[in-house]
Amino acid sequence: MIDSTLENSIVKLRAPELPDIDLLYTWENNMEIWKVSNTITPFSRFVLKKYIETAHLDIWETKQLRLIIEAKNQSSLMLASVGLIDLFDFDPFHLRAGIGILIANSEYRQKGYATEALKLMVKYTFETLQLHQLYCNISSDNTISFQLFQNTGFEVIGIKKDWLKTKNGWQDEIMLQIVNPNTKLVKN
Repeated sequence: MIDSTLENSIVKLRAPELPDIDLLYTWENNMEIWKVSNTITPFSRFVLKKYIETAHLDIWETKQLRLIIEAKNQSSLMLASVGLIDLFDFDPFHLRAGIGILIANSEYRQKGYATEALKLMVKYTFETLQLHQLYCNISSDNTISFQLFQNTGFEVIGIKKDWLKTKNGWQDEIMLQIVNPNTKLVKN
């Protein structure tokens, strides 16, 4: 049994390292996934190197946290980097952050890696970082991500109408959140 906040028997979450630059460069510059990350310009290796060099700073300083998702191969005990999980827009006063996840290559999707990574990150943010809540925004056509977050305890809190411009017109964006059950609610 693995006793780690950022690891279980299926996945391990770890900080990016310099050898990950080529992998991050490929993922960040894959135009097919720009839609879900709200990216419209490519990243250079120089920018990614600078990011990795500051990754040792904690979320309280940088207001973000990006971790590599490594899938564990049960037969060979090897780890494969399959994606990223991010905390962003961290608000240290209100103790909340946005969360996003990417399983980069289709051969690693629908295998439970995103679910396990999301569960680990939620537990880490609530127990270790002691955040009060996490939120995410998902395009209305991304049913797989919507199901992932709902199945992990996130609840729909609203819909932004015609929020996302696409080549086929405007699309709604669904807002979801999960609140830490261990934080106190102050009633007015």
